[in-house]
Amino acid sequence: MTLRTPVKSVLLGAALLGLAACASTPPDQGPNKLAATETQQWMDRIKVDPAPDEILLKPHASGLSANQSAALEALVSRWLAAEARELVVTAPNTAGAMAIEIRDRLAGLGAGARVRVVGVDPASAEEGAIRVGFVRYEARPIKCGQRWENLAATRDNTVYDNFGCAMAANIAAQVANPEDLMRPRDMTPADTGRRDTVLGKYRRGEVTSSAKDEQASGAVSKAIQ
Repeated sequence: MTLRTPVKSVLLGAALLGLAACASTPPDQGPNKLAATETQQWMDRIKVDPAPDEILLKPHASGLSANQSAALEALVSRWLAAEARELVVTAPNTAGAMAIEIRDRLAGLGAGARVRVVGVDPASAEEGAIRVGFVRYEARPIKCGQRWENLAATRDNTVYDNFGCAMAANIAAQVANPEDLMRPRDMTPADTGRRDTVLGKYRRGEVTSSAKDEQASGAVSKAIQ
């Protein structure tokens, strides 16, 4: 008893010290809870490259020709399909009148106020032409299956090297607008008209909810089946 008691005391003391050490470990010494998962790490490997879509228009004293007008219409169709941010008209300073006509034409085709006109020195313009275009984005394809190991070896409880690659490759191939992988879209403006209506009713002490629809009453139909 006299020999075993000190041993037990030492073991008990070591255990208590270990527990105290675990309890006193700073939180930043543990696992990084903000680290990306294996799937997110594959998503971070998707590379998105800019791919400008531009056309060159020759200035005419009489304005846009029929072919130029058709080319602008096709450009706006591609711009809408790509969900790009803005259309840029880069024109020499000597072709300002035609640049304004191009801007109005683009606005009439659906671009609205998302057209920006940039003036440049005529000497730097390519053949004195007016450049009209936008920047769309393309996602590079991801190659999976470059390295495989024994998928049955799960003794370490870790994922295999290609885990999450197929999902990221499918997203890169199918995403409608690869720019969404780079940054979130701009927030649409608030509906100020509806906000003023609700606040006006609130200040007057009126009900701010929408009017009740009789078809949404939930009454059981009495129709004969």
